Amino acid sequence: MTTATGTRTTPTVAFVQSSWHADLVDGARRGFLEVASAGVAEVETFELPGAFEIPLHAKLLAETGRFDAIVAAGLVVDGGIYRHEFVADAVIGGLMRVQLDTGVPVFSCVLTPHEFHEHDAHQRFFAEHLVAKGREAAHACLATLEARRDLLGTD
Repeated sequence: MTTATGTRTTPTVAFVQSSWHADLVDGARRGFLEVASAGVAEVETFELPGAFEIPLHAKLLAETGRFDAIVAAGLVVDGGIYRHEFVADAVIGGLMRVQLDTGVPVFSCVLTPHEFHEHDAHQRFFAEHLVAKGREAAHACLATLEARRDLLGTD
């Protein structure tokens, strides 16, 4: 956000999303971009196969030093086996670890619905919900970057 010469730059955000249920998860990206672009943030997007892969990719992106923040989006659904709870816990815990280990803020639009059915009503609900979560993540991201800038005394 601030160069070595003290020049203010536009914050750069990495948006990492899973491609499982891409028709729904894309909504989080759309909602995020809608708000982030109005809030003057440059956004680079990255797609991965599933949510489980997101924390490692987020860590690698954070370690490049190119990003002021990272946003993760995905949908971990209950496929009728107990596994989804372990995946959801690993993803969210991994994202928290990334921000604590690297100092780069990480925001989550990874949803873990208790019940998910692939019929029209549920699809519509989650499509709209993910757009809203993307917007919320953008507001949180921009506010956090502003607070960090004030705290660290950078312009």
